[in-house]
Order: sequence, then C-alpha cells, then structure tokens
Amino acid sequence: MGGMVEGKGSVERKPTEDLLARDMGKLVRLVTDLRVEEVLPEIDRHLASGVSAEEILAACQRGMRVVGSMYGKGEYFIAGLIMAGEIMRQAVDVLRPIMTEKRSEEDRGRILIGTIAGDIHDIGKNLFKDLLECHGFTVMDLGVDVSPADFLLANVKFRPQLIAVSLMITESLRHLRELVESFEASTQGQDERPLILIGGGQVDDRIYRMSGSDFWALDAFSGVQLCQRLTADGGKRTLEMQAGTSTRPPDQLPS
Repeated sequence: MGGMVEGKGSVERKPTEDLLARDMGKLVRLVTDLRVEEVLPEIDRHLASGVSAEEILAACQRGMRVVGSMYGKGEYFIAGLIMAGEIMRQAVDVLRPIMTEKRSEEDRGRILIGTIAGDIHDIGKNLFKDLLECHGFTVMDLGVDVSPADFLLANVKFRPQLIAVSLMITESLRHLRELVESFEASTQGQDERPLILIGGGQVDDRIYRMSGSDFWALDAFSGVQLCQRLTADGGKRTLEMQAGTSTRPPDQLPS
C-alpha cells in the first residue's frame, strides 16, 4: 500500500508516464479549483485518449483530498465541499458504466460497508462499493448515518470478512470508536472477528490510531487493493492480532 520510494531498486519512470502524470494534474487542479463546468470535458478528453476510468477517478479523488485539506485550513467553506461533492458525483456517473463493464465474476468475499453515525456523506462510499463489486466482492451497503448497533446486527446477518466504515467529519470519530469497542466486546472470548477498516476525506494516520480500527485506506482505490490482500489472508482479526502483534496501518502491510 505504501508509495514507491525513489532510489536504489526503484522502478524508473518512462517519459510517457511522466507526461501522463503532468496531464492528469490539470484534472486534479480543475477539481481543486471547483471548476465544475470544465471537469467533465476534461474527463471526456482523457477517455478519448485511452486513459482508464480508474486513473481518471483517482485524479478526481486527489483533487477531492486537496479540497478537504483546504476546508480543514479554513480556505474553503461548506459550500466548497458541496461543490466538490457534486463534481465527484458527476464524474462517477460518467465513469461507473465503463468500470462495471469489466466486472469480475470471481467471488472474492463479503464486505459490509456504511458511513458512520452522524455523517451523511456517501459519494466516496458509493464509489468504493462500485469498485468492490467490479472486483468480485459481494457488498452489503448500510447507507449513511449508521449506528454501531446497526453494524453489529448486520454483521450477524451478513457474516462479512471485512467491515469498511466511511468517515468524512471528525465529529463522528466518537461513534467510530464506539463501533470498534462494540465489536471487541461482542466477540470477547471468540477466536476471531471481522477486520475493521476505515476511509474518508478526514481519515489519516492520526484518526486511524485514535479510532482503534485495524486498517485505513487513503482512497477508494487503495481501499480495494487492501481488501484484496486482507481477504486473501482470510479477513479475520485473530486473538494474536488482538494482542497487538499484527495490527498495522495499510502502508505497513506485507507484500
């Protein structure tokens, strides 16, 4: 999950890759600057030139992260977040049909997702769900403003390997901590419980450690990669992990 470190043993970037990175930077800036009317034509241009839908969405998400950071610094207000959300919604509407054409038929596992109580943001969660399903996962989506009790109930009924929780506002962190504590209490004495991973615009390493969750992902795409690796390993948190010997943030996962 960690980024590539330049230096000895790193992969040399090709000139065409550098050109693509610079070209995608324009899309990132358009999202960051909230230039709504210019984003979709730029997306169409990239599609026409053969850029994948996943790469385009990743660029849009980078722009969204910048907007979220600017909001946190007081450089954007709530209206800016709403505009950025509308840009992302429009981008997803254009790119979703392209991604679903490549939907995998392989059964990779079951994942329970939802936005934690007190938070009604769903654009990132919905994108994450679409990507999971494209990669062969069976997903139960609980929606937004989901209480810890509802997560627990759905876990009993759905029996997922992983539970993915979206968090866009830090005010909901207390509910996220309550969710993790509830799962710990409900599975006390059992050999294992589903792994809990978190993501969202306000999630970083500090929020991850405060929440008590097992893993965190920077964006929807890295979240899918994380789910693939965790379900390949069984997707359960064992008593050994509960003892603190194996719980790591995503950039420390073994390859």
